[in-house]
Amino acid sequence: MSHDLDSQDTLAPHPVDPMELADRLVAAIEAGDTDALRQIYAPIAGIWHNFDQVTQTVDENLATLGWLIERLPERRYDIVRRERLADGFLQQHVLVGTTRRGDRLELPACLVVRVEAGRITRLEEYLDPAQAAVLRKS
Repeated sequence: MSHDLDSQDTLAPHPVDPMELADRLVAAIEAGDTDALRQIYAPIAGIWHNFDQVTQTVDENLATLGWLIERLPERRYDIVRRERLADGFLQQHVLVGTTRRGDRLELPACLVVRVEAGRITRLEEYLDPAQAAVLRKS
């Protein structure tokens, strides 16, 4: 017996698991793929940082991540903890990498991420910017 999909089935949105979205976020940053990051963020997403308490737009955040990718060509995320939240996920990690000058970076951080309709609508990042000083030298 074959099953034919009607138009409603083929057009129905496929829910995205927030944990899968977390994997895609990390993979895109590790790969330096800002186009993939743009697809992960909702167009209206806000990206907030504890150290300046400023909420960036998607474009502003992609520029910041482009700066990071340029200065930290070798990078990976060591995931310490990741938990599903009712409206997204929480991730504790250490960004590990080597700068263009050969300096090592180990930057602990925590993300609290809100997901709606399969995309990130809000990302709050908590880190100590003093630990990222090595990036400004590169």
